[in-house]
Amino acid sequence: MSWHGVHTALVTPFVEGALDLPAWEGTVARQVRAGVHGIVVAGTTGESPTLSGEERDVLLRDALDLAKGKCAVTMGVGTNNTRTTVANVERAQALGADAGLLVLPYYNKPNREGLRAHVREAARPGLPLVVYHVPGRTAQRLSPADLAALCDTEGVVAVKEATGDLIYGQDFMQRSKCPVLSGDDFTWLPLLAVGGKGVISVLSNVAPRRCVAIYDAFCRGELATAAREHASLYPVITYLFAEVNPVPAKALMADMGLCHNEVRLPLWPGAVPDWDLNKDLV
Repeated sequence: MSWHGVHTALVTPFVEGALDLPAWEGTVARQVRAGVHGIVVAGTTGESPTLSGEERDVLLRDALDLAKGKCAVTMGVGTNNTRTTVANVERAQALGADAGLLVLPYYNKPNREGLRAHVREAARPGLPLVVYHVPGRTAQRLSPADLAALCDTEGVVAVKEATGDLIYGQDFMQRSKCPVLSGDDFTWLPLLAVGGKGVISVLSNVAPRRCVAIYDAFCRGELATAAREHASLYPVITYLFAEVNPVPAKALMADMGLCHNEVRLPLWPGAVPDWDLNKDLV
């Protein structure tokens, strides 16, 4: 696969504590219709820490049925336990996922050797991996050189770089040929301008068609059009990250009629702002 374009880090719809499968299927179908290049199942935006193994399987099977062959399907596989991570990789591979999103271990704060061994073990089953560098969640900001070393591991096909730091992104790209997908909706367009290949986005949950339009305009060299469209969505991005993700995304999607405004504890539902964010998002 060519790792580029718009990949949506999907929310997981719930209703009365259970998976809302009709809303999930509608969410996946909407992304496919919008022309996204990929979807991510059971990532942080999908509230992965609260999902059971059975729920993860159901979500992935449904996503594959609806999207396989139309866009990439990446499964969140990373945890802070290497054995659990490898089991997640093996399960995603058995079900037919295109890749696994491997968040670097959080809370443990492993040393350099431990991180390298963790990535090697996760890659051993053979599922292509997208390494996910998100210091705001893991409490570890790796040096660009250390991240590049992890991404040189056989089986790593891309990196989701979520610092939002354009200097960091460029430093990394000086050290690695690994395709960089931004994990930051505020800065993904400028990252494209310095060599990034795309985005794994929260914004595209609510505005997939317009995110794809930004990427397509950039690829055509219509930079002013891409910048104008990104600027028009800036208030939406600001709202989506005013509270912890995916609380605002769920609230806005509920206001759009796409799912219920329900998250699982320890998260708590948020409120939609009293100004119109919905224009042209549906």
